[in-house]
Amino acid sequence: MSTSKTNLLDQEDPIDSPPAYDDTKPTPTRALPRPPPLSLPALNDLRNKRVILASQSPRRRQIIAFLGLPNLEIIPSNAEEDLPKSLGPVEYVLATATKKAQAVYAQEIDNEIKGEPSLIIAADTIVVDVTTETILEKPRSEAHHFSMLRALRDARDHKVYTALVLMAPLASARQPGYAMETVVEETNVRFDGDVTDDLLMAYVKTREGADKAGGYGLQGLGSILVEKIEGTYDNVVGLPLKSTLKLIETVMQKADDEDRLEGDPLLELDEEDEDE
Repeated sequence: MSTSKTNLLDQEDPIDSPPAYDDTKPTPTRALPRPPPLSLPALNDLRNKRVILASQSPRRRQIIAFLGLPNLEIIPSNAEEDLPKSLGPVEYVLATATKKAQAVYAQEIDNEIKGEPSLIIAADTIVVDVTTETILEKPRSEAHHFSMLRALRDARDHKVYTALVLMAPLASARQPGYAMETVVEETNVRFDGDVTDDLLMAYVKTREGADKAGGYGLQGLGSILVEKIEGTYDNVVGLPLKSTLKLIETVMQKADDEDRLEGDPLLELDEEDEDE
């Protein structure tokens, strides 16, 4: 499996091209405008450390670039996404994201060349038909794509769930050896009931949604299909940035606290007294 390090701060603006339905390569997307990086303790500390985004999604890469982490590496997980849909949407998306994070952690924790990462960020996004509670995958063909969008239009409402899993290894090597924080964010999306079959087919022909769960991209031309959303916009795109920042601060503090506890003889003594 190939490993790549991408300096997102110097990323060029690639030209968009529509993917094929059987294309496994990530779709090039245009870079979003970037504000100056946030000056926060957790982010400032991570800018000198190895951080991994366990996803090949170009949309997640664009969103996380706002945090200004120059040592960010893109290492997609090799974990099979084969969990049973009977788990239910929330359980399924969280378990899938957890598998991704743990697979990359196991792969990179003993990296003799680069050293262990200071933070691993994994995410999984699913689209759910609220009528049938069916988890919608990426479209398999043009016909499947069209029928998927028509079903979303006819149902009007559907939900998008994104699970975030962040892992920060502990220097103390205390079992299980890492701090982990998770969250599942939910956004309600309403399709425009007046969208015609002709417009749906015209959108399908653009192939913009061919590599996306649910078959549309809210951040692009797919916005013409949507009437409104309730929740965060970037959750639908694939990475809720506000939740990501909160989890980064929480998991890094948790890892630091665990390391401090391990090295403080007074605190360790207190623990022993409590055990007695």
